[in-house]
Amino acid sequence: MGKPTGFLEHARSPIPDRAPLDRIKDWNEIHEDFQEQKLKQQGARCMDCGTPYCHTGMTLSNMASGCPINNLIPEWNDLVYQDKWRDALDRLHKTNNFPEFTGRVCPAPCEGSCVLGVIEPPVTIKSIECSIIDKGFQEGWVSPNPPKSRSGKKVAVVGSGPAGLAAADQLNKAGHSVTVYERADRIGGLLVYGIPNMKLDKKYVQRRVDLLAEEGIEFVVSTEIGKDLPAKKLVDDFDSVVLCCGATKPRDLPVEGRELNGVHFAMEFLTKNTQGLLELKDITAFETAAKGKDAVVIGGGDTGTDCVGTSIRHGCRSVTQLEIMPRPPEERAADNPWPEWPKVYKMDYGQEEAKEIFGSDPRHYLTATKKFIGDADGNLKSLLIHEIEWKQENGRFTPAEVPGSEREIPAQVAFLAMGFLGPEDAIADELSLGRDSRSNIQAEYGKFTTNLEGVFSAGDMRRGQSLVVWAINEGRAVARECDRFLMGETSLP
Repeated sequence: MGKPTGFLEHARSPIPDRAPLDRIKDWNEIHEDFQEQKLKQQGARCMDCGTPYCHTGMTLSNMASGCPINNLIPEWNDLVYQDKWRDALDRLHKTNNFPEFTGRVCPAPCEGSCVLGVIEPPVTIKSIECSIIDKGFQEGWVSPNPPKSRSGKKVAVVGSGPAGLAAADQLNKAGHSVTVYERADRIGGLLVYGIPNMKLDKKYVQRRVDLLAEEGIEFVVSTEIGKDLPAKKLVDDFDSVVLCCGATKPRDLPVEGRELNGVHFAMEFLTKNTQGLLELKDITAFETAAKGKDAVVIGGGDTGTDCVGTSIRHGCRSVTQLEIMPRPPEERAADNPWPEWPKVYKMDYGQEEAKEIFGSDPRHYLTATKKFIGDADGNLKSLLIHEIEWKQENGRFTPAEVPGSEREIPAQVAFLAMGFLGPEDAIADELSLGRDSRSNIQAEYGKFTTNLEGVFSAGDMRRGQSLVVWAINEGRAVARECDRFLMGETSLP
Protein backbone atom coordinates (compact mmCIF):
# COMPACT_ATOMS: atom_id res chain seq x y z
CA MET A 1 0.00 0.00 0.00
CA GLY A 2 1.22 3.51 -0.71
CA LYS A 3 4.71 3.88 -2.09
CA PRO A 4 7.03 1.04 -1.04
CA THR A 5 9.72 3.52 -0.01
CA GLY A 6 7.37 6.34 0.99
CA PHE A 7 7.94 6.00 4.71
CA LEU A 8 11.69 6.37 4.06
CA GLU A 9 11.30 9.44 1.86
CA HIS A 10 8.66 11.48 3.70
CA ALA A 11 8.45 12.55 7.33
CA ARG A 12 5.16 12.52 9.20
CA SER A 13 3.34 15.80 8.58
CA PRO A 14 -0.29 15.99 9.77
CA ILE A 15 -2.55 18.88 8.83
CA PRO A 16 -1.07 21.71 10.93
CA ASP A 17 -2.96 23.67 13.55
CA ARG A 18 -3.18 27.43 13.49
CA ALA A 19 -0.80 29.22 15.86
CA PRO A 20 -2.22 29.25 19.41
CA LEU A 21 -2.14 33.03 19.76
CA ASP A 22 -4.10 33.38 16.52
CA ARG A 23 -6.72 30.71 17.06
CA ILE A 24 -7.70 31.82 20.58
CA LYS A 25 -9.10 35.01 19.06
CA ASP A 26 -12.01 33.17 17.46
CA TRP A 27 -14.19 30.05 17.66
CA ASN A 28 -13.18 28.65 14.28
CA GLU A 29 -11.66 25.19 13.93
CA ILE A 30 -8.04 25.13 14.97
CA HIS A 31 -6.82 23.27 11.86
CA GLU A 32 -5.49 24.85 8.70
CA ASP A 33 -6.69 23.75 5.26
CA PHE A 34 -5.11 20.62 3.82
CA GLN A 35 -2.90 20.63 0.73
CA GLU A 36 -3.53 17.76 -1.67
CA GLN A 37 0.09 17.23 -2.65
CA LYS A 38 1.18 16.94 0.97
CA LEU A 39 -1.67 14.53 1.72
CA LYS A 40 -0.62 12.35 -1.22
CA GLN A 41 2.88 12.20 0.27
CA GLN A 42 1.41 11.22 3.62
CA GLY A 43 -0.61 8.47 1.93
CA ALA A 44 2.64 7.26 0.38
CA ARG A 45 4.02 6.62 3.88
CA CYS A 46 1.52 3.79 4.42
CA MET A 47 3.64 0.64 4.31
CA ASP A 48 2.86 -2.65 2.61
CA CYS A 49 3.06 -4.01 6.14
CA GLY A 50 1.52 -7.42 5.49
CA THR A 51 -0.59 -7.50 8.63
CA PRO A 52 -2.03 -4.02 9.22
CA TYR A 53 -3.23 -3.41 12.75
CA CYS A 54 -4.67 0.04 12.04
CA HIS A 55 -8.11 -1.32 11.12
CA THR A 56 -8.34 -4.25 13.55
CA GLY A 57 -10.57 -2.59 16.14
CA MET A 58 -9.31 -4.77 18.97
CA THR A 59 -9.60 -3.95 22.65
CA LEU A 60 -6.29 -4.33 24.47
CA SER A 61 -5.88 -3.46 28.15
CA ASN A 62 -9.41 -2.01 28.09
CA MET A 63 -8.44 0.47 25.36
CA ALA A 64 -9.16 0.61 21.63
CA SER A 65 -6.32 -0.62 19.45
CA GLY A 66 -6.93 0.05 15.80
CA CYS A 67 -10.11 1.49 14.31
CA PRO A 68 -13.31 0.36 16.11
CA ILE A 69 -15.31 0.64 12.87
CA ASN A 70 -12.66 -1.27 10.90
CA ASN A 71 -11.98 1.52 8.41
CA LEU A 72 -10.17 0.18 5.33
CA ILE A 73 -7.25 2.45 6.08
CA PRO A 74 -4.46 0.96 3.93
CA GLU A 75 -6.79 0.95 0.95
CA TRP A 76 -7.79 4.59 1.06
CA ASN A 77 -4.26 5.68 1.98
CA ASP A 78 -3.08 4.03 -1.23
CA LEU A 79 -5.92 5.56 -3.26
CA VAL A 80 -5.06 9.05 -2.01
CA TYR A 81 -1.43 8.47 -2.95
CA GLN A 82 -2.62 7.48 -6.42
CA ASP A 83 -4.79 10.63 -6.62
CA LYS A 84 -7.97 8.50 -6.75
CA TRP A 85 -9.88 10.58 -4.24
CA ARG A 86 -13.38 9.53 -5.23
CA ASP A 87 -12.48 5.86 -4.93
CA ALA A 88 -10.96 6.66 -1.54
CA LEU A 89 -14.25 8.28 -0.50
CA ASP A 90 -16.21 5.19 -1.54
CA ARG A 91 -13.90 2.99 0.53
CA LEU A 92 -14.21 5.34 3.51
CA HIS A 93 -18.01 5.36 3.40
CA LYS A 94 -18.14 1.55 3.35
CA THR A 95 -17.38 1.50 7.07
CA ASN A 96 -17.90 5.04 8.35
CA ASN A 97 -21.15 6.98 8.12
CA PHE A 98 -19.64 10.22 9.40
CA PRO A 99 -15.91 10.55 8.63
CA GLU A 100 -16.20 14.34 8.89
CA PHE A 101 -16.81 13.81 12.63
CA THR A 102 -14.21 11.14 13.36
CA GLY A 103 -11.66 12.90 11.15
CA ARG A 104 -11.92 15.88 13.49
CA VAL A 105 -12.55 14.58 17.01
CA CYS A 106 -11.39 10.95 17.14
CA PRO A 107 -8.19 10.39 19.20
CA ALA A 108 -7.08 8.07 16.37
CA PRO A 109 -6.43 4.67 17.97
CA CYS A 110 -5.60 3.63 14.40
CA GLU A 111 -2.43 5.71 14.55
CA GLY A 112 -1.50 4.20 17.91
CA SER A 113 -1.46 0.74 16.32
CA CYS A 114 0.12 1.72 12.98
CA VAL A 115 2.91 -0.75 12.14
CA LEU A 116 5.14 2.10 10.98
CA GLY A 117 4.74 3.54 14.48
CA VAL A 118 6.94 0.77 15.85
CA ILE A 119 10.04 2.43 14.38
CA GLU A 120 8.93 5.83 13.06
CA PRO A 121 6.13 8.36 13.68
CA PRO A 122 2.92 6.71 12.40
CA VAL A 123 0.99 7.52 9.24
CA THR A 124 -1.21 10.62 9.50
CA ILE A 125 -4.37 8.53 9.16
CA LYS A 126 -6.71 11.03 10.83
CA SER A 127 -5.61 13.92 8.59
CA ILE A 128 -6.06 11.81 5.46
CA GLU A 129 -9.51 10.63 6.55
CA CYS A 130 -10.72 14.17 7.21
CA SER A 131 -9.32 15.40 3.90
CA ILE A 132 -11.05 12.65 1.91
CA ILE A 133 -14.51 13.50 3.19
CA ASP A 134 -13.97 17.27 2.99
CA LYS A 135 -12.89 16.93 -0.63
CA GLY A 136 -15.90 14.69 -1.26
CA PHE A 137 -18.28 17.42 -0.13
CA GLN A 138 -16.34 20.13 -1.97
CA GLU A 139 -16.52 18.20 -5.22
CA GLY A 140 -20.21 17.36 -4.83
CA TRP A 141 -19.56 13.63 -4.57
CA VAL A 142 -21.58 13.36 -1.37
CA SER A 143 -25.26 13.75 -2.26
CA PRO A 144 -28.62 12.44 -0.99
CA ASN A 145 -29.24 8.79 -1.79
CA PRO A 146 -32.68 7.83 -0.42
CA PRO A 147 -33.72 4.16 -0.48
CA LYS A 148 -35.46 2.99 -3.64
CA SER A 149 -38.29 1.33 -1.69
CA ARG A 150 -39.75 1.30 1.80
CA SER A 151 -40.32 -1.73 4.03
CA GLY A 152 -43.46 -0.44 5.69
CA LYS A 153 -41.78 -0.70 9.11
CA LYS A 154 -41.43 2.27 11.46
CA VAL A 155 -38.50 2.73 13.84
CA ALA A 156 -38.06 5.36 16.55
CA VAL A 157 -34.48 6.30 17.45
CA VAL A 158 -34.11 8.19 20.73
CA GLY A 159 -31.01 10.37 20.85
CA SER A 160 -29.25 12.08 17.96
CA GLY A 161 -25.61 11.68 18.93
CA PRO A 162 -23.26 9.65 16.72
CA ALA A 163 -24.78 6.31 17.78
CA GLY A 164 -28.35 7.44 17.13
CA LEU A 165 -27.48 9.08 13.82
CA ALA A 166 -25.52 6.03 12.63
CA ALA A 167 -28.39 3.72 13.57
CA ALA A 168 -30.90 5.99 11.85
CA ASP A 169 -28.76 6.24 8.71
CA GLN A 170 -28.38 2.48 8.40
CA LEU A 171 -32.03 1.71 9.15
CA ASN A 172 -33.10 4.28 6.60
CA LYS A 173 -30.79 2.67 4.03
CA ALA A 174 -32.60 -0.62 4.76
CA GLY A 175 -35.86 1.06 3.75
CA HIS A 176 -37.46 1.56 7.16
CA SER A 177 -39.22 4.81 8.07
CA VAL A 178 -37.06 6.32 10.80
CA THR A 179 -37.95 9.09 13.25
CA VAL A 180 -35.19 10.48 15.48
CA TYR A 181 -36.17 12.18 18.75
CA GLU A 182 -33.84 14.70 20.40
CA ARG A 183 -34.53 16.63 23.60
CA ALA A 184 -32.25 19.53 22.68
CA ASP A 185 -33.19 22.19 20.16
CA ARG A 186 -30.71 20.90 17.57
CA ILE A 187 -29.85 17.49 16.18
CA GLY A 188 -26.40 16.11 16.98
CA GLY A 189 -26.28 15.34 20.69
CA LEU A 190 -22.83 15.88 22.14
CA LEU A 191 -21.50 16.52 18.63
CA VAL A 192 -23.29 19.87 18.90
CA TYR A 193 -23.34 20.77 22.58
CA GLY A 194 -20.54 18.67 24.05
CA ILE A 195 -17.70 19.34 21.60
CA PRO A 196 -16.66 22.99 21.13
CA ASN A 197 -16.68 24.71 17.77
CA MET A 198 -12.89 24.90 17.55
CA LYS A 199 -12.78 21.10 17.39
CA LEU A 200 -15.93 20.50 15.35
CA ASP A 201 -17.63 23.37 13.56
CA LYS A 202 -21.38 22.87 13.84
CA LYS A 203 -21.86 23.60 10.14
CA TYR A 204 -20.42 20.15 9.44
CA VAL A 205 -22.93 18.51 11.78
CA GLN A 206 -25.82 20.42 10.23
CA ARG A 207 -24.62 19.59 6.73
CA ARG A 208 -24.82 15.88 7.49
CA VAL A 209 -28.18 16.21 9.28
CA ASP A 210 -29.60 18.04 6.26
CA LEU A 211 -28.35 15.22 4.03
CA LEU A 212 -29.98 12.58 6.23
CA ALA A 213 -33.24 14.53 6.20
CA GLU A 214 -33.16 14.68 2.39
CA GLU A 215 -32.75 10.91 2.39
CA GLY A 216 -35.99 10.54 4.32
CA ILE A 217 -35.15 10.52 8.04
CA GLU A 218 -37.57 12.55 10.16
CA PHE A 219 -36.09 14.59 13.01
CA VAL A 220 -38.08 15.76 16.04
CA VAL A 221 -36.28 18.23 18.34
CA SER A 222 -37.10 19.76 21.73
CA THR A 223 -38.89 16.57 22.73
CA GLU A 224 -37.61 14.66 25.75
CA ILE A 225 -38.78 11.06 25.77
CA GLY A 226 -39.98 10.11 29.23
CA LYS A 227 -40.97 13.69 29.95
CA ASP A 228 -42.56 15.46 26.96
CA LEU A 229 -43.57 12.18 25.34
CA PRO A 230 -43.94 8.84 27.17
CA ALA A 231 -41.49 6.14 26.15
CA LYS A 232 -44.39 3.65 26.18
CA LYS A 233 -46.06 5.60 23.41
CA LEU A 234 -43.05 4.99 21.17
CA VAL A 235 -43.19 1.28 21.97
CA ASP A 236 -46.88 1.26 21.04
CA ASP A 237 -46.64 3.43 17.91
CA PHE A 238 -43.47 2.04 16.31
CA ASP A 239 -42.44 -1.43 15.18
CA SER A 240 -39.16 -1.03 17.02
CA VAL A 241 -37.39 1.47 19.27
CA VAL A 242 -33.63 2.07 19.39
CA LEU A 243 -32.36 3.89 22.50
CA CYS A 244 -29.14 5.86 22.01
CA CYS A 245 -29.51 8.43 24.76
CA GLY A 246 -25.88 8.53 25.87
CA ALA A 247 -24.28 8.43 29.31
CA THR A 248 -25.18 11.93 30.36
CA LYS A 249 -25.22 11.67 34.16
CA PRO A 250 -22.08 13.60 35.21
CA ARG A 251 -19.81 12.53 38.04
CA ASP A 252 -20.12 15.04 40.88
CA LEU A 253 -17.60 16.12 43.51
CA PRO A 254 -19.45 16.12 46.85
CA VAL A 255 -16.98 18.10 48.96
CA GLU A 256 -17.55 21.10 51.21
CA GLY A 257 -18.57 24.20 49.25
CA ARG A 258 -19.96 22.33 46.24
CA GLU A 259 -23.10 24.50 46.37
CA LEU A 260 -21.21 27.78 45.89
CA ASN A 261 -21.94 30.02 42.93
CA GLY A 262 -19.31 29.44 40.29
CA VAL A 263 -19.01 25.64 40.59
CA HIS A 264 -20.43 24.01 37.48
CA PHE A 265 -20.50 20.77 35.58
CA ALA A 266 -18.36 20.99 32.46
CA MET A 267 -21.22 20.16 30.11
CA GLU A 268 -23.28 23.03 31.50
CA PHE A 269 -20.45 25.40 30.62
CA LEU A 270 -19.76 23.95 27.17
CA THR A 271 -23.45 23.69 26.25
CA LYS A 272 -24.24 27.28 27.19
CA ASN A 273 -21.18 28.47 25.32
CA THR A 274 -22.17 26.70 22.09
CA GLN A 275 -25.79 27.83 22.45
CA GLY A 276 -24.53 31.39 22.68
CA LEU A 277 -22.41 31.00 19.57
CA LEU A 278 -25.22 29.44 17.55
CA GLU A 279 -27.76 32.02 18.70
CA LEU A 280 -25.30 34.91 18.22
CA LYS A 281 -25.46 35.98 21.85
CA ASP A 282 -22.68 37.66 23.79
CA ILE A 283 -20.76 34.63 25.11
CA THR A 284 -19.08 36.64 27.88
CA ALA A 285 -22.49 37.36 29.41
CA PHE A 286 -23.06 33.75 30.42
CA GLU A 287 -23.43 32.97 34.09
CA THR A 288 -20.51 30.55 33.76
CA ALA A 289 -18.29 32.79 31.63
CA ALA A 290 -14.63 32.78 32.68
CA LYS A 291 -13.81 36.31 31.48
CA GLY A 292 -11.37 37.97 33.86
CA LYS A 293 -11.54 35.07 36.31
CA ASP A 294 -9.18 32.44 37.68
CA ALA A 295 -10.63 29.27 36.18
CA VAL A 296 -10.00 25.78 37.56
CA VAL A 297 -10.86 22.67 35.58
CA ILE A 298 -11.16 19.46 37.60
CA GLY A 299 -10.48 16.52 35.31
CA GLY A 300 -7.73 15.82 32.79
CA GLY A 301 -9.61 14.25 29.87
CA ASP A 302 -10.93 15.65 26.59
CA THR A 303 -13.83 17.46 28.26
CA GLY A 304 -11.41 19.11 30.67
CA THR A 305 -9.26 20.22 27.75
CA ASP A 306 -12.33 21.71 26.08
CA CYS A 307 -13.06 23.70 29.24
CA VAL A 308 -9.48 25.00 29.22
CA GLY A 309 -9.72 26.10 25.59
CA THR A 310 -13.15 27.67 26.13
CA SER A 311 -12.02 29.54 29.27
CA ILE A 312 -9.05 30.95 27.37
CA ARG A 313 -11.32 32.20 24.59
CA HIS A 314 -13.51 33.86 27.19
CA GLY A 315 -10.46 35.76 28.39
CA CYS A 316 -9.78 34.10 31.75
CA ARG A 317 -7.14 35.62 34.04
CA SER A 318 -5.59 32.20 34.64
CA VAL A 319 -6.46 28.56 34.10
CA THR A 320 -5.48 25.52 36.16
CA GLN A 321 -6.34 21.91 35.36
CA LEU A 322 -6.30 19.32 38.14
CA GLU A 323 -5.59 15.69 37.26
CA ILE A 324 -5.75 12.93 39.84
CA MET A 325 -3.64 10.53 37.76
CA PRO A 326 0.18 10.69 37.49
CA ARG A 327 1.91 12.41 34.59
CA PRO A 328 2.33 9.93 31.72
CA PRO A 329 5.85 9.04 30.56
CA GLU A 330 7.44 10.66 27.50
CA GLU A 331 7.67 7.28 25.75
CA ARG A 332 5.76 4.01 26.00
CA ALA A 333 6.30 2.20 29.29
CA ALA A 334 7.27 -1.46 29.28
CA ASP A 335 3.73 -2.45 30.28
CA ASN A 336 2.21 -0.41 27.41
CA PRO A 337 3.62 -2.11 24.29
CA TRP A 338 2.57 -1.54 20.68
CA PRO A 339 -0.15 -2.01 19.36
CA GLU A 340 -1.85 -0.81 22.56
CA TRP A 341 -2.97 2.80 22.69
CA PRO A 342 0.18 4.73 23.68
CA LYS A 343 -0.27 6.22 27.15
CA VAL A 344 2.36 8.93 26.77
CA TYR A 345 2.58 12.58 27.72
CA LYS A 346 1.23 15.03 25.18
CA MET A 347 -0.43 18.41 25.14
CA ASP A 348 -3.78 18.82 23.42
CA TYR A 349 -4.89 22.11 21.89
CA GLY A 350 -6.10 23.60 25.19
CA GLN A 351 -2.86 22.92 27.02
CA GLU A 352 -0.85 24.27 24.09
CA GLU A 353 -2.81 27.50 24.24
CA ALA A 354 -2.45 27.80 28.01
CA LYS A 355 1.29 27.26 27.80
CA GLU A 356 1.61 29.91 25.10
CA ILE A 357 -0.30 32.47 27.20
CA PHE A 358 0.62 31.61 30.78
CA GLY A 359 4.00 29.95 30.27
CA SER A 360 3.34 26.34 31.30
CA ASP A 361 1.13 23.32 30.91
CA PRO A 362 -1.92 24.07 33.11
CA ARG A 363 -2.19 20.49 34.37
CA HIS A 364 -1.26 19.63 37.93
CA TYR A 365 -0.96 15.85 38.23
CA LEU A 366 -1.66 13.73 41.32
CA THR A 367 -3.78 16.55 42.70
CA ALA A 368 -7.26 16.47 44.22
CA THR A 369 -9.75 19.05 45.50
CA LYS A 370 -10.53 19.03 49.21
CA LYS A 371 -12.82 22.04 49.55
CA PHE A 372 -14.47 24.84 47.60
CA ILE A 373 -14.03 28.11 49.52
CA GLY A 374 -16.52 30.95 49.15
CA ASP A 375 -16.86 34.59 50.07
CA ALA A 376 -19.53 36.19 52.26
CA ASP A 377 -21.94 36.31 49.34
CA GLY A 378 -21.75 32.60 48.54
CA ASN A 379 -19.50 32.99 45.53
CA LEU A 380 -16.51 30.78 44.87
CA LYS A 381 -13.20 32.50 45.60
CA SER A 382 -10.65 29.67 45.91
CA LEU A 383 -10.01 25.91 46.11
CA LEU A 384 -8.26 23.97 48.81
CA ILE A 385 -6.28 21.27 47.02
CA HIS A 386 -3.75 18.64 48.00
CA GLU A 387 -1.40 16.15 46.41
CA ILE A 388 -2.25 12.47 46.41
CA GLU A 389 -0.44 9.18 46.06
CA TRP A 390 -1.95 5.92 44.88
CA LYS A 391 -1.84 3.10 47.42
CA GLN A 392 -2.87 -0.49 46.91
CA GLU A 393 -5.35 -1.84 49.45
CA ASN A 394 -7.09 -5.19 49.15
CA GLY A 395 -5.98 -5.47 45.54
CA ARG A 396 -7.30 -2.05 44.57
CA PHE A 397 -5.50 1.25 44.10
CA THR A 398 -6.98 4.17 46.04
CA PRO A 399 -5.82 7.79 46.33
CA ALA A 400 -4.38 8.93 49.65
CA GLU A 401 -3.62 12.50 50.68
CA VAL A 402 0.05 13.40 50.97
CA PRO A 403 0.47 14.91 54.47
CA GLY A 404 1.41 18.58 54.45
CA SER A 405 0.58 19.07 50.77
CA GLU A 406 -2.51 21.24 51.25
CA ARG A 407 -2.56 24.59 49.50
CA GLU A 408 -5.11 27.16 48.41
CA ILE A 409 -5.40 28.39 44.84
CA PRO A 410 -7.56 31.27 43.57
CA ALA A 411 -10.68 30.36 41.61
CA GLN A 412 -13.83 32.32 40.88
CA VAL A 413 -15.11 29.60 38.57
CA ALA A 414 -14.59 25.83 38.60
CA PHE A 415 -15.68 23.20 36.08
CA LEU A 416 -16.23 19.56 36.99
CA ALA A 417 -15.01 17.42 34.08
CA MET A 418 -14.61 14.06 35.77
CA GLY A 419 -16.52 11.88 33.37
CA PHE A 420 -19.98 10.38 33.41
CA LEU A 421 -21.66 7.72 35.54
CA GLY A 422 -24.15 6.36 33.03
CA PRO A 423 -27.50 7.11 31.40
CA GLU A 424 -30.27 9.09 33.03
CA ASP A 425 -33.12 7.14 34.58
CA ALA A 426 -36.42 8.35 33.12
CA ILE A 427 -36.74 6.02 30.12
CA ALA A 428 -35.22 3.00 31.85
CA ASP A 429 -37.54 3.41 34.82
CA GLU A 430 -40.66 3.92 32.71
CA LEU A 431 -39.97 0.83 30.58
CA SER A 432 -38.48 -1.22 33.48
CA LEU A 433 -35.34 -1.88 31.47
CA GLY A 434 -32.58 -4.01 32.94
CA ARG A 435 -29.40 -2.28 34.09
CA ASP A 436 -25.90 -3.65 34.51
CA SER A 437 -23.59 -3.17 37.50
CA ARG A 438 -22.54 0.27 36.17
CA SER A 439 -26.18 1.39 35.69
CA ASN A 440 -25.93 1.15 31.89
CA ILE A 441 -28.81 -0.39 29.95
CA GLN A 442 -28.35 -4.14 29.87
CA ALA A 443 -28.04 -5.19 26.24
CA GLU A 444 -25.41 -7.65 25.07
CA TYR A 445 -22.92 -6.32 22.53
CA GLY A 446 -23.65 -7.86 19.14
CA LYS A 447 -27.33 -8.32 19.98
CA PHE A 448 -28.24 -4.97 21.59
CA THR A 449 -31.61 -6.34 22.73
CA THR A 450 -33.02 -5.13 26.04
CA ASN A 451 -35.38 -7.16 28.22
CA LEU A 452 -38.30 -5.54 26.38
CA GLU A 453 -39.02 -7.09 22.97
CA GLY A 454 -38.44 -4.73 20.09
CA VAL A 455 -36.49 -2.24 22.19
CA PHE A 456 -32.76 -2.01 21.52
CA SER A 457 -29.98 0.06 23.07
CA ALA A 458 -26.55 1.10 21.83
CA GLY A 459 -23.76 3.61 22.26
CA ASP A 460 -22.77 5.18 25.56
CA MET A 461 -26.17 4.33 27.03
CA ARG A 462 -25.23 0.66 26.71
CA ARG A 463 -21.43 0.65 27.02
CA GLY A 464 -20.79 3.73 29.18
CA GLN A 465 -18.83 6.85 28.30
CA SER A 466 -16.72 6.17 25.24
CA LEU A 467 -15.45 7.50 21.90
CA VAL A 468 -17.44 8.89 18.96
CA VAL A 469 -16.01 6.11 16.81
CA TRP A 470 -17.31 3.43 19.21
CA ALA A 471 -20.71 5.12 19.11
CA ILE A 472 -20.73 4.83 15.31
CA ASN A 473 -19.67 1.19 15.61
CA GLU A 474 -22.59 0.45 17.93
CA GLY A 475 -25.07 2.52 15.92
CA ARG A 476 -24.28 0.54 12.79
CA ALA A 477 -24.38 -2.75 14.65
CA VAL A 478 -27.68 -2.10 16.45
CA ALA A 479 -29.25 -1.13 13.12
CA ARG A 480 -28.25 -4.51 11.72
CA GLU A 481 -29.87 -6.36 14.62
CA CYS A 482 -32.97 -4.17 14.56
CA ASP A 483 -33.34 -4.82 10.83
CA ARG A 484 -33.01 -8.55 11.48
CA PHE A 485 -35.75 -8.33 14.13
CA LEU A 486 -38.07 -6.46 11.77
CA MET A 487 -37.46 -8.49 8.61
CA GLY A 488 -36.19 -11.87 9.79
CA GLU A 489 -32.89 -11.30 7.97
CA THR A 490 -30.56 -8.44 7.19
CA SER A 491 -28.17 -7.34 4.48
CA LEU A 492 -26.80 -4.37 6.42
CA PRO A 493 -23.00 -4.47 6.88
